[in-house]
Amino acid sequence: MNIGQAAKASGVSAKMIRYYEQSGLIPAADRTASGYRDYSDTDVHMLRFIRRARDLGFSVAEISDLLGLWRDETRQSAEVKRLAQGHIDELEKKIKDLQDMARTLTVLVNACHGDHRPHCPILQSLETDIENEDLAIQPRSGAVARPVQ
Repeated sequence: MNIGQAAKASGVSAKMIRYYEQSGLIPAADRTASGYRDYSDTDVHMLRFIRRARDLGFSVAEISDLLGLWRDETRQSAEVKRLAQGHIDELEKKIKDLQDMARTLTVLVNACHGDHRPHCPILQSLETDIENEDLAIQPRSGAVARPVQ
């Protein structure tokens, strides 16, 4: 099947299929006499594997490792589990980091009056490199502090 048919059958865009070939994640497709890529059912199966791994957030490098384990019939499931657990740990760290960002932004948004005045704790926090400072109650440098109404 051609690249368009393989893309449709696998759920991976033709552009990504070419990228996966170029990066060595998948072997180069066979070519027809006229030079077009020719994909087999096995190629499509591998592309589906890659798509599902990408859907779970695995990086290209991690997918390469997973493909190697998938192809290795002497593998131990402990290797696969270790790789997947490492990915879970990374995801949980990202979740924690995102929750921390959301909490910080929530504090800043709640401290911002959102009115006609120029003072904005959100911008103030972005302009300083001091961490953990309560910026919500400090006027911007060089600005005239106005009483809160």
